Amino acid sequence: MSKDFLLEIGLEEMPAKYITASVKQLQERIEKWLAENDLEYKTTEVYSSPRRLSVIVKDLAEKQADRVEESKGPAKKIAKDADGNWSKAAQGFARGQGVDPETLEFREINGVEYIYLEKEVKGAATMDLLPEMRQIVTSMTFPVSMHWADYDLKYIRPIKWLIALFGDQVIPFEITNVATGNETRGHRFLGGSATIMNPADYEETLLSQFVVADASKRKAAIVSQIEEIEAVENWKIPVDADLLEEVNNLVEYPTVLHATFDEAYLELPEEVLITTMKEHQRYFPVVDEAGKLRPYFITVRNGNHEHLETVAKGNEKVLRARLSDADFFYQEDLKITIDEAVAKLNNIVFHEKLGTLTEKMVRVKKVALIIAEQLNMTDAQKGEIARAADIYKFDLVTNLVGEFPELQGIMGEKYALLQGEDAEVATAIREHYMPTSADGELPQSDIGALLAVADKLETLTGFFCVNIVPTGSADPFSLRRSALGIMRIIQAKNWDIKLLSVLADTVEIERAEGLNTIPSEEVFEQVELFLQNRLRAILSDQQIRHDIIDAVVKAGSNVVPELIERAELLNKNRDAEWFRPTMEALARVVNISKKHQGNVTIDPGLFENESEQQLFDAVQKLKKEYPTLIIVDRLRAFAALRTAIDAYFENTLVMSDDEAVRNNRLALLFELASFIKEFAQIEEINVK
Repeated sequence: MSKDFLLEIGLEEMPAKYITASVKQLQERIEKWLAENDLEYKTTEVYSSPRRLSVIVKDLAEKQADRVEESKGPAKKIAKDADGNWSKAAQGFARGQGVDPETLEFREINGVEYIYLEKEVKGAATMDLLPEMRQIVTSMTFPVSMHWADYDLKYIRPIKWLIALFGDQVIPFEITNVATGNETRGHRFLGGSATIMNPADYEETLLSQFVVADASKRKAAIVSQIEEIEAVENWKIPVDADLLEEVNNLVEYPTVLHATFDEAYLELPEEVLITTMKEHQRYFPVVDEAGKLRPYFITVRNGNHEHLETVAKGNEKVLRARLSDADFFYQEDLKITIDEAVAKLNNIVFHEKLGTLTEKMVRVKKVALIIAEQLNMTDAQKGEIARAADIYKFDLVTNLVGEFPELQGIMGEKYALLQGEDAEVATAIREHYMPTSADGELPQSDIGALLAVADKLETLTGFFCVNIVPTGSADPFSLRRSALGIMRIIQAKNWDIKLLSVLADTVEIERAEGLNTIPSEEVFEQVELFLQNRLRAILSDQQIRHDIIDAVVKAGSNVVPELIERAELLNKNRDAEWFRPTMEALARVVNISKKHQGNVTIDPGLFENESEQQLFDAVQKLKKEYPTLIIVDRLRAFAALRTAIDAYFENTLVMSDDEAVRNNRLALLFELASFIKEFAQIEEINVK
């Protein structure tokens, strides 16, 4: 027999952006609990709205299945004494199992007899287990939490009601003086309280109280209504997925409507209009066939179709005020020159330990020009980089960016173009913020990408210099994102930047500014490791085996695209027939070469067999060709060396009693190992 189980957590309105993840967490915790308690069920269904997180477990068994538990006790020689009586050890085992010692039997396991007990255990009733749902509710975690009244519980929002219903029976427990029941609450204005007689009635009962409990159905209703407006009005309404998700979690009973704004505001940059509508008002903009903005917008009401004209006018009034402010700020910004804006940056502190934005920009310019030199950029490009680095933060002091921080960089590009800056410089101002998330869009222009790398590397190094580093999940200055952005940009651009060299120069730049509060060598090592870990994340996302990642990353995170190519190549060939014996041979060379000491010149006159000469010739050939070989050919060259390496070890005793011969042989292996270690730390690769 089975019944449905419903758990509903009723709350004050939750932040929209956390609802989907929270209800998924609740579902996962319940499913884990069901598995741990061996309770069979068909499936779980989730429901959510601004005021509830709910899970229904379909066809939940009324009890655990009966099971037979097998227990192994002491060996027979310990379980019985010389007279054949049960020992204290056997009696203690019987007590622990709740059985009479006389019922114990022996079973032979691997040639030894042990007490062996099979005990039938009756499954517990689900009704008796379900009160543990209280711990599931109270153990949930959220990005933001709060206390209320004098309760110790910290939760996303205060709990207002609870439903725990198995079939038609309430599962009793209490949280913050709120007891479970079978009464839910509908729409705050259109609905009221309602009794859930059975979990199967949950969705329909809430709908009668103007709550669409299924978030996917709510979202589908919003999309359908938007499409209907598109068809009727002959508009195009781009539906941003993130905005749709947020709006969906703001409403319980969605009704889509459209409204308008003064066409004169279309003179503002589109980004200003879109940001105002989407980020501040949660409106969907309307465009024509060519993608050009039209003076209309779409909003979603948390309610029915009554008095929609009044609702539209209210939204128009709010948007008009926002756009009026935006227009005023824009016109004021046009009166400020870039040089005037840049001068104000000297009064803005980037960080109390790292100086002003002006001081930061000076450091970034130096780093950027170092990178440009490595990339052999032209004088014209270096001039663009220098100009971009001189002004790239200027829009932070503009009125519009002050009011709409989301527009930083975007307005910088527009203002720069309006004031006659080169297009490459203007683009770099916008692109230097990229990527804005772990998998965000990357800068496309070379100048923008270079400025982004320089800015992020200087930021990262600066904070490490003053001992402000991420700890655990705490990363208030997004340094992990900066490091990942550096790696992703360099990879995408396929730039052969010697990153460790640039890092060393950056540390010295920080030191010259007097920012180092810890030794420069320590800063370098910490930032190098930090960058390596971000490279590990990139390679792991590409499903590259972890031992191969270790082998490549430990070889040094210097030229990023080359390191990634090596890892991809090794991972691609890991199952090839030649891979294992080649890696074993190379690892043997590296391991034995560690015994090499001093500066010994290889003397072919000390060779005692043909295998030594053959390996020497092969190494000299590799030494000559190696710098011109591409990555795949370097690996092929190592594979081709395997026969010579195997023959060498078969015919040569490296650790000869003759010191000169021994040192000569170690010197040869050391020379070969230097090429192997530059490619990867081969000994890290698991070939067993």
